[in-house]
Amino acid sequence: MVQERTLPAFEPKSGEITKAEGLMLYRDTILGRFFEDKCAEMYYRGKMFGFVHLYNGQEAVSSGVIKAMRPGQDYVSSTYRDHVHALSAGVPAREVMAELFGKETGCSKGRGGSMHMFSKEHRLLGGYAFVAEGIPVATGAAFASKYRRDALGDASSDLVSACFFGDGAANNGQFFECLNMAALWKLPMLYVVENNKWAIGMSHERATSVPEIYTKGAAFGMHGVQVDGMDVLAVYSVAKEAVARARAGEGPTLIEALTYRFRGHSLADPDELRPKEEKEFWFARDPIKKLANYLIAEGLVTTEELAALDREVQAIVDDSVEFAENSPEPDPSELRRYIFAED
Repeated sequence: MVQERTLPAFEPKSGEITKAEGLMLYRDTILGRFFEDKCAEMYYRGKMFGFVHLYNGQEAVSSGVIKAMRPGQDYVSSTYRDHVHALSAGVPAREVMAELFGKETGCSKGRGGSMHMFSKEHRLLGGYAFVAEGIPVATGAAFASKYRRDALGDASSDLVSACFFGDGAANNGQFFECLNMAALWKLPMLYVVENNKWAIGMSHERATSVPEIYTKGAAFGMHGVQVDGMDVLAVYSVAKEAVARARAGEGPTLIEALTYRFRGHSLADPDELRPKEEKEFWFARDPIKKLANYLIAEGLVTTEELAALDREVQAIVDDSVEFAENSPEPDPSELRRYIFAED
């Protein structure tokens, strides 16, 4: 086992978040967790096909970043592990589950499946099966926002893009090319590296000469920060600062969130490569339990309130399955539709 990473310290100040913020973050993290647990159940029951990559353990990153933005207005780009990013961006659980079932009512009309979630309405730019493929797409959206503001004189154009990708993508050429462009033009971008230590089955420390990804932006004069990706309040704090910088025209931020996936790379992965001791180290740092304990200790909520929210969210997830199962399959006559843009 490689020596474990030291997580950046973060101590939220008393009163730093409101009860409403705390409940919003808790609700979003459990929605992601409960949804992914249900996906595993449905996959093993033969309701989903192909590759399904779950997000369990990494919920603090999605919730902390996207909820610091303007969901439905700002842009989000994802990876093949995209279900929870879609949910945080506001895509209804029904539409995400229906997409996983390959149904017409899915957010991508059943054409995208697990790895290609997309929602124009919610500014979700897509999930991408190819590593690093979403980075230039999100950078392009940020460029468009900057262009409308600076070149076309639209003062209201202050939208920010957040691009999520894994540690493996940080060794890809598109990563470095886009960092250079974003820093050069001071684009309103958040590059969010979800460093879960494993690029499929390759240990991050074995794949890169400089494991500290957040330092790689310095080559382009880009601000970089490392954060405990198992602490939603830490991620939320860092993201709010980065979003504020981006909207103020101060350019992009490279955020490296040290996190860990609680399941294998995909549901087809027996997860035999990762050491037992490593898993136990990270399982003990469950971001949802950490947030719940903080909210209760601060007197912001009671255990009864959190339990009620658990039941509410579980009902939403159960409803999404019923909706997906009862939704129609795509019509074979529309096989070639959605290949090209329509008027």
